[in-house]
Amino acid sequence: MTAVAGLAVLAVGGAVACEPGGLNTATVAYTTDRTATARLEREHVDVSWLSCTGGDGGTATGRSPSSTASTIISVDCRGRTEDGKDITVKGRVTKAVDGACVRGDLLATVDGKERFHVNGLGDCAATPGPAYTPPATYRPPSVPRPVPTVTVTVTRTLWCQTDPSCRPVAGK
Repeated sequence: MTAVAGLAVLAVGGAVACEPGGLNTATVAYTTDRTATARLEREHVDVSWLSCTGGDGGTATGRSPSSTASTIISVDCRGRTEDGKDITVKGRVTKAVDGACVRGDLLATVDGKERFHVNGLGDCAATPGPAYTPPATYRPPSVPRPVPTVTVTVTRTLWCQTDPSCRPVAGK
């Protein structure tokens, strides 16, 4: 399950760009999750889990997207602290850099109390880390394999008629 989740995170990370055409709900959800969790933990909130979803937030001009209008993705995060308090992070995002930053209007509350209301989270000047690329072919390490040993037991029944101490035993 963890490996599948890791691959999903990598797949989301590979689809990220900073220009409006590259902004998508998966990128915003993933990046908001990471940056909001980091911000809350810096404020001494013990985050047990946080899960974010992104949705169509429209455009800054209110019309259909164009090259001059900025795309807006709404984000809604729900989670819990280690001691069972509810966490919410909501807002509208206009820029995201894979796992590094989101820009827009974001409000976080813990147990109904505002923890932060910001225009962005993270460092947008950061370069996203390299995505994992699996090798083209898998070559397991060359570890000598144990050779199975086979033991064969052969039982032979002899009938010794010339030896007086070798008599047939009853039942054999």
